[in-house]
Amino acid sequence: MLREPLVSIVTPTYNMAKYLEETIQSVLSQDYPHIEYLVMDAGSTDGTLEILRKYEGRLRYVSEPDDGQADAVNKGIRQTRGEIVAFLNADDIYLPGAVRAAVEAFRENPESAVVYGQAYYTSQSGEIIRRYPTVDYDPDLFRTQCYICQPATFIRRDVWDEMQGLNVRLHYALDYDLWIRISRRYPMTAIPQFVATSRMYADNKTIRLRRLGLTEIIGLLRQHFSYVPPHWIYAYCSTYLHKKADGFFIPDPATPHCFLATAFVGSWINRGSLPRYWMDCARMIKPGLRILASKLIPAIRTDSE
Repeated sequence: MLREPLVSIVTPTYNMAKYLEETIQSVLSQDYPHIEYLVMDAGSTDGTLEILRKYEGRLRYVSEPDDGQADAVNKGIRQTRGEIVAFLNADDIYLPGAVRAAVEAFRENPESAVVYGQAYYTSQSGEIIRRYPTVDYDPDLFRTQCYICQPATFIRRDVWDEMQGLNVRLHYALDYDLWIRISRRYPMTAIPQFVATSRMYADNKTIRLRRLGLTEIIGLLRQHFSYVPPHWIYAYCSTYLHKKADGFFIPDPATPHCFLATAFVGSWINRGSLPRYWMDCARMIKPGLRILASKLIPAIRTDSE
């Protein structure tokens, strides 16, 4: 890898004008000198093109229909030349020094296929909500969780090409799928610096279309590992039983009927691994039972007095 390699960044967007300019500025204000930036617009009608025209000469853009986020990113990266590639959604941003930190991490860890930094969840207005729960790289952890924040990741071009980019059939778990596929062949490196933010709000597809996203994750885990841990099943069941819960702003409550649904639904999904699933369910339910007991016992005592 060159000492100062070209870093290619692609932003897929569709009718995200309210956030897009902040995203663009977060890329163009990076202190790293060798950045190639391409915005792939799916044919927005909300003023996106007017914003993009303001930055002509500092970025490139394409405005044409696509088959979703994965398709837009794949097509965009094929039009770039960088040794390092990344994609930044139109409602996320890079923090100052993000690209330079990624290049330094690759220089120090040349065997790594991916470097990923720390990140924050932010509100619709951009205020920090909390830290994204990133952990040090452990390929086995992908069996249970996606612990890498997508906008905080940078990927070696040769690895991206080898993996043939994102799976265009996926619309919610496309990054999780890519991390799993890469982790089977190459190491990744976590870096301690905060490099990006992920915006969470009611219209974010992760929240608005949560059930579809969870359905995709369950299918992905079945495909890759032939097993789905109970916490994913519980979240899925909660979308039916606790409709106000979104899993982020309003956590899934611990309720007996959702635990029961998790046991039945998960037993069918994991019918080839029932002893393992039931043991994992028991471990998950114990904290829930303690929560229920803490609520029920005071109520029982009050009624009996």
